[in-house]
This record gives sequence, structure tokens and C-alpha cells, in this order.
Amino acid sequence: MKISELVLAPVLALGIAAAAQAEGRQALVGGTLIDGYGGPVVHDSVILVEDDRIIAVGNQDNTAIPDGYEVISTEGMTVMPGLWEMHAHLMLTGHSDYDHWDRVYIDRLEDEIMPASAVQLLLAGVTSARDLGAPLEPSISVRDRINAGELPGPTLYVSGPFIQHQPYPGTEAFRWGVDSVRDARQHVRDLADAGVDVIKFVDQDLLEPEEARAVVEEAHARGLRVVGHSHRPAEILRGLEIGIDNFEHTGLTTAPEYPPEVMTALRDRTARGRVSGGPLFWTPTIEGLWNYTRTRENDEFLDSDCWHRGLRDDTIADIEASIQHPERLEYTQLTPLRAPTLRRKFEQLREAGVVMLLGTDSGIPMKFHCQSTWNEFDVWTRELDVPVMDAIRSSTYWAAVFMGVQDQVGTIAPGMMADIIAVDGDLLTYPSLLQDVDFVMKAGTVYVEDGQVHEERLPAHLRME
Repeated sequence: MKISELVLAPVLALGIAAAAQAEGRQALVGGTLIDGYGGPVVHDSVILVEDDRIIAVGNQDNTAIPDGYEVISTEGMTVMPGLWEMHAHLMLTGHSDYDHWDRVYIDRLEDEIMPASAVQLLLAGVTSARDLGAPLEPSISVRDRINAGELPGPTLYVSGPFIQHQPYPGTEAFRWGVDSVRDARQHVRDLADAGVDVIKFVDQDLLEPEEARAVVEEAHARGLRVVGHSHRPAEILRGLEIGIDNFEHTGLTTAPEYPPEVMTALRDRTARGRVSGGPLFWTPTIEGLWNYTRTRENDEFLDSDCWHRGLRDDTIADIEASIQHPERLEYTQLTPLRAPTLRRKFEQLREAGVVMLLGTDSGIPMKFHCQSTWNEFDVWTRELDVPVMDAIRSSTYWAAVFMGVQDQVGTIAPGMMADIIAVDGDLLTYPSLLQDVDFVMKAGTVYVEDGQVHEERLPAHLRME
């Protein structure tokens, strides 16, 4: 069963060791509400939650709190829908050596690594996440266990393995190669039959045109949208030609900007809008590149223990050893040359009219799930001049629209899932407040309150006590 179907069902009680239960009837009272729709904020807001759903939204003048509701004060806080992380890698946790990680931890993804990544995202205020690229069976298992209430984590939308021309040696478990049209269609069918929520397609320009087109056609025939890389001009142009729905990354390595032919093609696609199946979406994943030189100069944030949650001691030690010298990592040697090109590329994408989605590549070297999403939000708003309300919409409403679940999540309104977060202060003025989310409710269950994690609502192996 796909996640878009599962999200309609109530979240069950966590059934093992200090499981968390939906807390019945709750009233969130007093905060400034940003509901995700982009309209005016609601001051002195009241949100009534029953089990996993929002049943009423208003303010203290027009919305009475019925008897039997637990009142949770949000006075002095900004209240908003739970964040979406639209480009996470739950199979990765910041280790700098992919070859080593893929070899040593492949058998620990399902029971240790991915559950740890999921709970770290949730406690950072991410209540929905798109996991792009991991072995198929662990992806489906972790997603379904979260939705069955057996694991705490964001509602997951998974792609399973990448589809690409040829997998890199040692990555065959999560990268599937294509060498014929029949092969392309069969891979998509296998993923769809397994129940993935989206198809991830990379290096589409390296396939024969009919092979690349077959991937997208088969995915769309099965009701699945396609997410594609945008590292090269030819990759973007091929993706636009075959109908890729959402491009990822800013790409083009150290080139100063997207070339004219790419911009012309982008404007042509965004001008067609609904005629081409809706907006063209783009997830720039910009912060890891933007902030690398700062990390190299001051890596103190790497010492935070928030990313230790759920990981075994030997895993933590291995990651720590791999990032002792950020300046020496082969993965980042070109980054200082790429960073100066990012602002122009980001501006070009916005000028072209794409709909931006907030995602981070969370899990790549030195990018931890407990930190990545707010870091991306901060760069967009503080460095790249994106209005805070637009960034909120990119990380709530528009993400839900892309996944086709905007009638269930992504906004705060009656009938929606009770995925709600809050920060202490004025988020519209101080977007960096998202680095410390003070309140996290997912499907009616409160996991963080007054800035403190309800450890008793987590399975024992995911607690930090």
C-alpha cells in the first residue's frame, strides 16, 4: 500500500516499550498561527485537535474550548504546519566516506540507521519527509512501520533505488541500471508494485532518448511522479523533454549560471503550467554547498550530540572519525569554487517561475538530520532574500501539493492531519528560531513540548536519557 493511502488512516499507538499514544482532545491556545495557505496570520489562535485530526481553527474571540480538552499554551509562539524535508537520505548519517558506509552499514539500515534518521527529523520539526534513494526493502519497511505506529518519525514518501544509466560499483542495492526500453519500464513496474511513492531518476541524459522517456511514461501511467537530477544542462533539457516533474539540486558545478538554452526551456515549461500537468517543481538543496567554507573554518556544530540519537556507539565513533578534518574531504574540494555561483543560479530558477521545494540532501557528509532542514530554511531567508512566508509555503503547502496529499497535510485547517509545530518567538522576523523547535505534534501525538523531548513516548533504543 502506498503512503498516499496510508496517510489517510489514523496513526496507531506505538506498540512497543513506552509507546506514544494519540492524546485524545487537545487545544493549542494563544499563539500566532501561520496556517500554510499564505494568507494573514491568526493572532491569539485556537486549534482544536481530536485524536489525529484538527477539528477547528480560529482565535480566542470566536472559538470556544469545549469541556474535556487538554489546553496547551502557545502564548508567545509562532504556530505552523509541520515541516516537510523534500530531499533526505535516511540511509546516510553524515559519514564522509560513501564507499566505506555502503559496505559496512548496508545490513544495518533497516534496524538502526534509517529509524535513527527518521526520529532525528521528527524531533527537529519535520513531520513529513521524502526519502530519495535507498535499498527497496528497508525503505518500504521503515515507511510502513512508521505509519503502523511502530516507529516514531515523519510520514515518509520513498523512492527506493535510483534509476540511472549505470550504477556505480558497490551501489547496486540502491541504484538500478537501465540498458533497454524494456529494462526501463520493468524497473518502474517493480518499484510501483513494491509500493514506492515517487520515482528518482538520475543521469537521464546518458540514456537513449527512448529509454529515458519510457521511465517517465511508465511512472506517470502508474500514478507516480518523477524526480530527476539537474547536474548538467543536457540532463535538465532531457528531463524537460520527457516530462520530469521535479528537478533536484542547483548543479552545473562551477559554471556561473544556467545557459540561455536552459533558461528558455524552463520558461517555456513554466508558462504551460496546468497544460503540462501542473507547476514545474525544483528542490535546490543549496545549503550544504553554501555553508561549507564556514564549516571548514568553524566546525563546532559537528560536535552536537543531536545526531547521535538512535545510533550505536560504534556507528557514532565511525562518523566522528570520518569528519575530523572537513578541509581534507575529497567530497568537498570543489565546493568553494561552486559556492559563489549559487546565488545567481537560485535567482535564475526563481525568475523562471519554478515552484521551489525545501530539501537539503540531508545525510550527506556533515549534514545531519537534526540540523539540515532549518539550515536550508535559514540560508533561503537570511542569505538569499526569500520571504519567510514563501519559505514556509515551500516547506509545507507546496510539498504536500507535489505529493498529492494537500487535502490531508501541509496546512492547518479543519479535517487536516494534526501535524503542528511551534517556536518560541516571531518566526516571520527571526527565521533561525527553527533551529530549536519548541513544540512538535505529529498526528495528534506531542513529541516535543517546551523544548523538551518526551523521551517516554519513544522506543527505548531511540531515547537519549
